[in-house]
Amino acid sequence: MKLSQSTFGKTSRGEEVELYSLETSSGLKAEIISYGAALKSFRMPDRTGKVGEITLGFDTLAEYEGNRRFFGATIGRVANRIAGGRFYLYGKEYRLAVNNGPNHLHGGVLGFDRVVWKGETFRQPDRVSIVFSYTSPHGEEGYPGELKVLVTYTFSDEGELSITYEAETDEPTPVNLTNHTFWNLQGVGTTIEPLELELRCPFYLPVDDTLIPTGEILSVRGTPMDFTTPKPIGKDIDQVKPNGYDHCFVIEGAAEPLRTAAIIRDPESGRTMEVLTDLPGIQFYSGNMIKDIQGAGGVWFKKRSALCLETELFPDSVHRPHFPSTILQPDAVFRTTTVHRFRVDV
Repeated sequence: MKLSQSTFGKTSRGEEVELYSLETSSGLKAEIISYGAALKSFRMPDRTGKVGEITLGFDTLAEYEGNRRFFGATIGRVANRIAGGRFYLYGKEYRLAVNNGPNHLHGGVLGFDRVVWKGETFRQPDRVSIVFSYTSPHGEEGYPGELKVLVTYTFSDEGELSITYEAETDEPTPVNLTNHTFWNLQGVGTTIEPLELELRCPFYLPVDDTLIPTGEILSVRGTPMDFTTPKPIGKDIDQVKPNGYDHCFVIEGAAEPLRTAAIIRDPESGRTMEVLTDLPGIQFYSGNMIKDIQGAGGVWFKKRSALCLETELFPDSVHRPHFPSTILQPDAVFRTTTVHRFRVDV
């Protein structure tokens, strides 16, 4: 396993941002930056041995600062949406930034994707870990309590990229951390519609016009939301109004510690990625709002040119008592792991 570290640049506030490059003996290469504790790039070979970029990103730090697209970023304090940008906790109202129509999205204006994390590397014979740390002060984006967060990326020679999240607070506060990498196993600059997706999710959460869950938990059976048998993403996507998929799916076997939630495969290149998690939900976003963004290497990213598979607790859980709770207590530790396994099918 090869590891190198360099300076990616300085933010507009003068903070230095580090770039970590990791490469396996099989040709998988990941680049991770301390700005947003973000996966900047992931490259892997296809069945012919040709290596290609399979994530969306930018070449410069200025582009990350100027284009808030969440490319590869760690999301928090609360991933996804909170209706109305407000919630009550033990009788007290908390008002958050409203940054997505009428709602709060991905931690607000200054989410975890917009801060510089402190990184530290650890090497083992067959793997490398990068531990990022950040302390979110009481009141940041309207959230109560000081929250100390660790995000650990571990990349192994076996072709696994795991992300472990840990958080502790000094007073009750909502926490729902995830990663927001945009993937396209066919390669950047193409559409995701031919990719085959399997979601081991028998239920999903329907949403209203602002993408807030209605509170229902419905079966996917017989609907365009059914990916329990692998199918091309484009097969039913135009039946999902208004723009395509942007829904939380309920993973089967929620009581198990770590199980497969999704498998995405490109029939043409043979590239395959399996996503495992110990969380109850996974948000499948089909890149509906990507529109003419020039990214790394000068490639233009367009609608449905990549997808996100965001493992998570359910969106807007602060308003839905029957959803798994996102409230972290001072005497508890938030800890969860998501694993990405890569292979090439010949």
